[in-house]
Amino acid sequence: PSYEPATRPTKPSMNTQYARLGSYSSRVLAALLLLTFAACGGESNLASAPTPDPAPVVSLTRTWQMGFAFTPPRPTTTAVIQGIDRWSTRAEIAAIHEELPWRDLLGGMSPDTILDRDKVQLVSYMRGKGLRIFFMADITDGLSRAEEAPQLRALGRSIMEPDVQAVYRSYVLAAARKLNPDFIGLAAETNLIRAAASPAVYAAVVRAANDAAADLRAAGNSATLLVSVQVETGWGVLGGNSPYSGIERDFIDFPFAQMLGLSSYPYLGYAQPEEIPANYYTRLLNGRTIPVMVVEGGWTSASVANVRSSETLQARYVARHDALLRSVNARGLIQMLFSDVDMTSLPQPVPVNLPLFVKIGLTDADLNAKPALAEWDAMFAKRLQ
Repeated sequence: PSYEPATRPTKPSMNTQYARLGSYSSRVLAALLLLTFAACGGESNLASAPTPDPAPVVSLTRTWQMGFAFTPPRPTTTAVIQGIDRWSTRAEIAAIHEELPWRDLLGGMSPDTILDRDKVQLVSYMRGKGLRIFFMADITDGLSRAEEAPQLRALGRSIMEPDVQAVYRSYVLAAARKLNPDFIGLAAETNLIRAAASPAVYAAVVRAANDAAADLRAAGNSATLLVSVQVETGWGVLGGNSPYSGIERDFIDFPFAQMLGLSSYPYLGYAQPEEIPANYYTRLLNGRTIPVMVVEGGWTSASVANVRSSETLQARYVARHDALLRSVNARGLIQMLFSDVDMTSLPQPVPVNLPLFVKIGLTDADLNAKPALAEWDAMFAKRLQ
């Protein structure tokens, strides 16, 4: 959905042709322009209403591994490597969250060739840091979940086409084989797609993801499979105040999911971290015990549009998040940006809503620490159970 300045914007997960890293090879600069800032209902009110926060509980342990996407502050190879070297010492997971390379795939290039060019060396470098790999194949436009992926639109193609779904499935299979990710996401923010896109597009996403899951299992792949949901959409606070809708339909439509991915940018729905309900994550589960991983999100450290924030508020959110993660015995936490993004370094024009998300890093674009980094490090220092 497009951003309307008079209201809190709907969250498009930070995505597509402007900045998700596509290559760590001789084509790294060109592929950096593909780096996405993923970095972007069916339940009636069955669960309990928001509950007040309990007294703070200090824990010296955590159940969740922690990590980052490798989005650099600027589109240079040096910035990519500096960032990975800096954040890998405070992480266990590296995330690759991307729009598929539709132009190359539909132009006849094999998935293996594309992955050898764009991903294999990068993943090898991050594996060398001892990091596990989370791979999300994002099917629609993360900057506007009402629309198809930008490259598909440019080509006049659609995920509704069986041939395009087949290409998606072949790419996911190849990524699983060549990159050997520990976690594979087969669709992002499915409840937001359902709310914003046409029923036919949503149905195609459901079909493609389920078929890809069957392909992976038939091939003997043992990675943990998941889809992600958009938390603020489930709560009805994304872009205004709507009734709580939950995510019951997502559990029905994606039965293969062994883990629930959460996408959460709560500053788009709440002015203060302390306003986030204590059952923010548990209510979505509605009594289920499925493992949970926060696969993208954060809190901006700057005021932009009608969002008012600061570095202090961001640090308070990181500290507040600890309790939310413990409430569901979370298995993972991915902070999409380690560093802020230098908007002046990106190709122009940029999407109108992109500034809402480029300041969620724990450092500035020059890798100078913000207060939130100390909170992250304190969380990371806890013993992993």
